Amino acid sequence: MEEELRVGFVGNPNCGKTTLFNAYTGARLKVANWPGVTVEKKEGAMKYHNHRFKLVDLPGIYSLTSYTMEEKLSREFILNDEVDVIVNVADASALERNLYLTLQLIELGKPVILALNMMDIVEERGMEIDLHRLPEMLGVPCIPVSARHKTGLEILMHTVAHHKTKCQDINFVHQHKELEEKSKHIHAHHKEYAMVYHDEIEDKLDEITERLKQAGYILSNYRWYALKLLEKDSEIIKQYPIDLEGIVDQSYETEIINQKYDFIDEIMEECLVNKAKKAAATDRIDRILTHSIWGLPVFLGIMAVVFFLTFTIGDWLKGGFESGLSFFSDTVFNLLTKAKTADWLISLIVDGIIAGVGGILTFLPNIIILFLALAFLEDSGYMSRAAYVMDGLMERLGLSGRAFIPMILGFGCSVPAVMASRALEDMRDRRKVVLITPFMSCSARLPIYVLFSQMFFGKFAMIAAFSMYLIGLAVGILTAFVINRFEKKGQIRPLLIELPEYKTPNMRTIFIYVWDKVKDYLTKAGTTIFIASILIWFLLNFGSHGMIKEMSESFGAGIGKALTPILVPAGLGLWQIVLALISGLAAKEVVVSSFSVLFGIANINSTAGMNGLIDVLSGYGFGALNAYAFMVFCLLYTPCVATIAVIKRELKSVKWTIISVLYQLFIAWFFAVLIYQIGRIFY
Repeated sequence: MEEELRVGFVGNPNCGKTTLFNAYTGARLKVANWPGVTVEKKEGAMKYHNHRFKLVDLPGIYSLTSYTMEEKLSREFILNDEVDVIVNVADASALERNLYLTLQLIELGKPVILALNMMDIVEERGMEIDLHRLPEMLGVPCIPVSARHKTGLEILMHTVAHHKTKCQDINFVHQHKELEEKSKHIHAHHKEYAMVYHDEIEDKLDEITERLKQAGYILSNYRWYALKLLEKDSEIIKQYPIDLEGIVDQSYETEIINQKYDFIDEIMEECLVNKAKKAAATDRIDRILTHSIWGLPVFLGIMAVVFFLTFTIGDWLKGGFESGLSFFSDTVFNLLTKAKTADWLISLIVDGIIAGVGGILTFLPNIIILFLALAFLEDSGYMSRAAYVMDGLMERLGLSGRAFIPMILGFGCSVPAVMASRALEDMRDRRKVVLITPFMSCSARLPIYVLFSQMFFGKFAMIAAFSMYLIGLAVGILTAFVINRFEKKGQIRPLLIELPEYKTPNMRTIFIYVWDKVKDYLTKAGTTIFIASILIWFLLNFGSHGMIKEMSESFGAGIGKALTPILVPAGLGLWQIVLALISGLAAKEVVVSSFSVLFGIANINSTAGMNGLIDVLSGYGFGALNAYAFMVFCLLYTPCVATIAVIKRELKSVKWTIISVLYQLFIAWFFAVLIYQIGRIFY
């Protein structure tokens, strides 16, 4: 019978855990060169000889003294004996920073293997790690790997299989003779543990251990729990409320941390060779990208380049898509006509399904270019710099710079962005972030911007579309500012975020990221948008007396006309527009497909299609100002139902979910009205 080993991948954020997990399991979890990508534990399986491995990718943590939800999840998983072997994935190019967690994991008394990832970067910098000395000092196997290049993976699993019963190697070679000679502690801990503290700490640990035993607690590793009690860890104190009078007169967390880092300095001195041989280019680049003055303009400039590429290259490529769609639509129409198909069925297929779904597919080149650019920025290591640059502004809004991470994610999709709010430990801050994150313009809105900016703004189309992203960011910041003025100010936890080394983006990682996004887009086109197109066709072709010829007599027209007065002040007083906005609650891309069906425009993204729509809208007095107000409304109004469901799950409150939805709807209406009414004065 095959043995199954449960292996937990634990490490600092952005150390390569998910890349390593993907390499073993073939999974396609999102990977990026910035912290906070994994927000839940992910599981996979693999076989190695006669072993079956259950691999678990845990959220990144810096310490076992947990603060955020991700850190708590990782810590609870490890402590609840849900893992047989811990693979501590460390960024070998930043070993000093990663070893603090390594020492804490070793102290748990569980089998630990140190996977030294990114060894290729270590070599690029001309540095070397003494792989004989390092295991001697830590007492655990240290295996060099490169998850990106898939080297060292087999030997790592071989080590896992053979190290499952060993908590540590006993033969430490520390060169601690002077400390051992000076020590008056009764136990020779230098021969038992990798991390040994000064006599005062060690004496207290022994006393706490005895009191835990006297209290009747049966623990697998008394030393670790004694350390946590000495640090006054609130969760451990609740679980093991023993009398610590005369032992713990204060929190010794700072002393314990300092002594750990003293040992880490010793390890680096012994094991890292040629540390300063090659200066990292990262520091030179960051002098500009994270500059207190130039950092923000550079960020905005980079995003402007992203949208320039999205429009120029995307528009060049989509011509082929438009021609293909037009040919396909005409072919289907001719075949159905020759087959003497009923008119209503031809209308459903050609005017409803093909026009609706096909209209969305023509925007695929723009979507691909956008995600290619974002994937490049993420995997290169730039995105975390954006959060760092925004830290000062976030602090003025009553938030940590960490809150900017969900906001950046919101440019891709609001669902993972809302989930990323878990990185904030304070529920009040999480509510605030969840409230403002949907204002970040997700990729689903891009087809709306592309269509209306190209129709009404000509050579300024890119500027009009890019302004939506700036407006969304500004409205989010303004909302946070207003809330901060009225709420009771609390202590803001400072931003602690890793700024990873810049690296050449991995093409496989980028391919996985872009393909997943494209697949989601195509899935929406084949499901949500497909169903929405049929539903809208039905609403427009049926009324109280059955199938109708005049669209104004349809169910859809009735719904739209009832709500039209609300949007008249925003210059959006057409029932077709109201119905398109309602359909956008299913998915924002549906707004474009709805226009195609509502106004009977085939291949809406083609030159002929856009000219046709302009002619129809112009007949209603709908011009560039109306179009801009419409784009702003689509930017800010209630997000899709998937995002609403995630907001409900993350906040665990129907009340706050409703508040969030209604607030976003009001803000969209308010700014659309403001822009339209002010614009009328000058336009």
